[in-house]
Amino acid sequence: MSYRKSENEHGVTLEPEGAANAAVIWLHGLGADGNDFVPIVPELSLPDAFTPRFVFPHAEVRPVTLNGGMAMRAWYDILGLDREGPQDEAGIRASGERVKGLIDEQRAAGIAAERIVLAGFSQGGAIAQHTALRYPERLGGLLALSTYLPLAQSLADEASDANRDLPILMCHGTHDPMLPAELGRNSFELLQGRGYAPEWRDYPMQHQVCMEEIEDISAWLGRVFAG
Repeated sequence: MSYRKSENEHGVTLEPEGAANAAVIWLHGLGADGNDFVPIVPELSLPDAFTPRFVFPHAEVRPVTLNGGMAMRAWYDILGLDREGPQDEAGIRASGERVKGLIDEQRAAGIAAERIVLAGFSQGGAIAQHTALRYPERLGGLLALSTYLPLAQSLADEASDANRDLPILMCHGTHDPMLPAELGRNSFELLQGRGYAPEWRDYPMQHQVCMEEIEDISAWLGRVFAG
């Protein structure tokens, strides 16, 4: 399938040749931008019946405490490596609201909520999880790559009943030195404990994406859009 690429200060969009009948909003990781996952789209080899629009937003540029206050594209500040320590709740929630706005834009453009998938890698995956599990209307699916669930303690009170049965695919590298697989696995088990039914895949890789993972993502998207 061929796509028309457009980019502005807010992000990158890949528009399918035919009319879009679904949308994937895909969030990049720390220090990258919306172009990071554009090359993966042709590798997905989705069936011709599925013509999703891919939206790859750019995170805002902000100082990141963990990196000595250096300014870079980030969905929220990282205050430290201790996952039990303080989190940038204001930044996480602000980015969540932005992504909700992107979902609403796709709905206004004629894509039903249940045909919209939220995806994200690393920090972007954290925001994808935060947003999808709280969005008030049933979404199509949640794809969480090499990431973890932020603000997990507030999920019980804030989770959307509409997305309790949301299809969720969680993927992680077993040799990830930045976000150890244990963090992703802990989030997977937390969601299981809350009544969700996520799928888990791990791969012998570091903080990256591999071809086997792309094939699994492609198969999962095919099931989600077929459903």
